[in-house]
Amino acid sequence: MNAVPSFSNTGYGNSVVRTARDAEYDVFSRVTRMLRQAAEAGCGPDTIAAVDKNNQLWTILASDLADPGNALPDAVRAGLLSLAGFALRHGHQALSGKVSLAPLIDINMAMMRGLRQEASA
Repeated sequence: MNAVPSFSNTGYGNSVVRTARDAEYDVFSRVTRMLRQAAEAGCGPDTIAAVDKNNQLWTILASDLADPGNALPDAVRAGLLSLAGFALRHGHQALSGKVSLAPLIDINMAMMRGLRQEASA
Protein backbone atom coordinates (compact mmCIF):
# COMPACT_ATOMS: atom_id res chain seq x y z
CA MET A 1 0.00 0.00 0.00
CA ASN A 2 1.26 3.48 -0.91
CA ALA A 3 1.51 5.90 2.02
CA VAL A 4 1.52 8.92 -0.30
CA PRO A 5 -1.97 9.87 -1.43
CA SER A 6 -2.71 10.17 -5.11
CA PHE A 7 -3.28 13.71 -6.30
CA SER A 8 -4.47 12.69 -9.76
CA ASN A 9 -8.09 13.58 -8.98
CA THR A 10 -7.18 17.04 -7.69
CA GLY A 11 -5.27 18.21 -10.74
CA TYR A 12 -1.83 17.79 -9.21
CA GLY A 13 -1.18 14.57 -11.09
CA ASN A 14 -1.22 16.44 -14.38
CA SER A 15 1.22 19.18 -13.42
CA VAL A 16 4.36 19.69 -15.44
CA VAL A 17 7.63 19.71 -13.57
CA ARG A 18 9.37 23.05 -13.99
CA THR A 19 13.12 23.10 -14.27
CA ALA A 20 15.56 25.75 -13.10
CA ARG A 21 15.99 26.66 -16.78
CA ASP A 22 12.21 27.27 -17.03
CA ALA A 23 12.39 29.57 -14.00
CA GLU A 24 15.34 31.46 -15.50
CA TYR A 25 13.45 31.87 -18.76
CA ASP A 26 10.41 33.22 -16.93
CA VAL A 27 12.48 35.79 -15.04
CA PHE A 28 14.18 36.95 -18.23
CA SER A 29 10.77 37.15 -19.91
CA ARG A 30 9.25 39.32 -17.16
CA VAL A 31 12.24 41.65 -16.98
CA THR A 32 12.43 41.96 -20.76
CA ARG A 33 8.72 42.79 -20.90
CA MET A 34 9.36 45.56 -18.36
CA LEU A 35 12.24 46.89 -20.47
CA ARG A 36 10.10 46.89 -23.62
CA GLN A 37 7.27 48.74 -21.91
CA ALA A 38 9.74 51.26 -20.47
CA ALA A 39 11.31 51.81 -23.90
CA GLU A 40 7.88 52.59 -25.34
CA ALA A 41 6.96 54.93 -22.48
CA GLY A 42 10.21 56.88 -22.59
CA CYS A 43 12.42 57.88 -19.71
CA GLY A 44 10.62 57.90 -16.38
CA PRO A 45 9.66 55.72 -13.43
CA ASP A 46 9.03 52.69 -15.65
CA THR A 47 12.58 52.94 -16.99
CA ILE A 48 14.02 53.16 -13.49
CA ALA A 49 12.03 50.12 -12.34
CA ALA A 50 12.87 48.06 -15.44
CA VAL A 51 16.59 48.83 -15.36
CA ASP A 52 16.69 48.14 -11.62
CA LYS A 53 15.10 44.70 -12.13
CA ASN A 54 17.44 43.99 -15.03
CA ASN A 55 20.44 44.99 -12.90
CA GLN A 56 19.22 42.75 -10.09
CA LEU A 57 18.86 39.84 -12.51
CA TRP A 58 22.33 40.27 -14.00
CA THR A 59 23.92 40.80 -10.57
CA ILE A 60 22.45 37.51 -9.34
CA LEU A 61 23.61 35.76 -12.51
CA ALA A 62 27.11 37.20 -12.19
CA SER A 63 27.30 36.07 -8.57
CA ASP A 64 26.26 32.56 -9.56
CA LEU A 65 28.69 32.51 -12.48
CA ALA A 66 31.57 33.62 -10.25
CA ASP A 67 30.89 30.83 -7.76
CA PRO A 68 33.61 28.15 -7.96
CA GLY A 69 30.91 25.48 -7.83
CA ASN A 70 29.29 26.68 -11.06
CA ALA A 71 29.37 23.73 -13.47
CA LEU A 72 29.35 25.70 -16.73
CA PRO A 73 32.49 25.50 -18.86
CA ASP A 74 34.99 28.28 -18.14
CA ALA A 75 34.58 29.86 -21.59
CA VAL A 76 30.80 30.05 -21.22
CA ARG A 77 31.10 31.47 -17.72
CA ALA A 78 33.56 34.11 -18.91
CA GLY A 79 31.31 35.10 -21.81
CA LEU A 80 28.26 35.41 -19.59
CA LEU A 81 30.20 37.38 -16.99
CA SER A 82 31.26 39.76 -19.73
CA LEU A 83 27.62 40.14 -20.79
CA ALA A 84 26.65 40.78 -17.17
CA GLY A 85 29.23 43.55 -16.92
CA PHE A 86 28.01 45.13 -20.13
CA ALA A 87 24.34 44.87 -19.08
CA LEU A 88 25.06 46.55 -15.75
CA ARG A 89 27.14 49.36 -17.29
CA HIS A 90 24.62 49.93 -20.07
CA GLY A 91 21.76 49.96 -17.58
CA HIS A 92 23.44 52.74 -15.61
CA GLN A 93 23.98 54.72 -18.82
CA ALA A 94 20.33 54.20 -19.78
CA LEU A 95 19.24 55.63 -16.45
CA SER A 96 21.17 58.79 -17.23
CA GLY A 97 19.43 59.03 -20.61
CA LYS A 98 22.64 58.54 -22.60
CA VAL A 99 21.67 55.27 -24.34
CA SER A 100 18.58 53.30 -25.30
CA LEU A 101 17.24 50.16 -23.67
CA ALA A 102 17.39 48.24 -26.97
CA PRO A 103 20.74 46.49 -26.30
CA LEU A 104 19.48 45.25 -22.93
CA ILE A 105 16.35 43.90 -24.57
CA ASP A 106 18.43 42.23 -27.30
CA ILE A 107 20.76 40.57 -24.80
CA ASN A 108 17.89 39.28 -22.70
CA MET A 109 16.12 37.94 -25.80
CA ALA A 110 19.30 36.12 -26.82
CA MET A 111 19.51 34.61 -23.33
CA MET A 112 15.89 33.47 -23.60
CA ARG A 113 16.55 31.86 -26.99
CA GLY A 114 19.58 30.09 -25.54
CA LEU A 115 17.61 28.81 -22.57
CA ARG A 116 14.91 27.43 -24.88
CA GLN A 117 17.42 25.81 -27.28
CA GLU A 118 19.27 24.06 -24.47
CA ALA A 119 16.00 22.84 -22.98
CA SER A 120 14.96 21.25 -26.29
CA ALA A 121 18.38 19.69 -26.93
